[in-house]
Amino acid sequence: MPEQAESHWYVVRTKPHQEAVAESSLLRGGIEAICPRIQERRLIRRKMQQIISPLFPGYLFAKSSPSEWRLIQYARGVRHLVSLGAGPVAVKPEVMEEIFQRLKGGIVVPEPVAFTRGAVVRITEGPLQGLEAVFERELPGQQRALLLMKMLVGQVRVVLDLKAIANA
Repeated sequence: MPEQAESHWYVVRTKPHQEAVAESSLLRGGIEAICPRIQERRLIRRKMQQIISPLFPGYLFAKSSPSEWRLIQYARGVRHLVSLGAGPVAVKPEVMEEIFQRLKGGIVVPEPVAFTRGAVVRITEGPLQGLEAVFERELPGQQRALLLMKMLVGQVRVVLDLKAIANA
């Protein structure tokens, strides 16, 4: 009796805006698949609305053995398995574990921003580490913040990751 090949998680590139189609097609074919989604607030037609969109637009994850790669490749909505060289590259288990830990019902809900407009913040990472700036606003869907910094030439706008700033 042949030995069953071990299953790994792989990254699947989908056709444009076909993440849900590809995910359901893989699930119907008996392949474990997940398309992590994010809940965020976006300005749509001049109104702030809660929307749910793919966390990684154009990609999803599928767990399979090499014998099932063809099933993935030809599933509806799938463009191809992300590969390097000879074949698809397996995602490290700790990366998938981190993704699963952040999901609640298949959706990542980002923590609310702890900064208010006009608040003085300290930059904690990168080349501007240790400098202070004024928080202007969060950039929706990017986990980044727009900051104002005083420089010799006047005020300069800077965009940084939210995790790179802290209250002063």
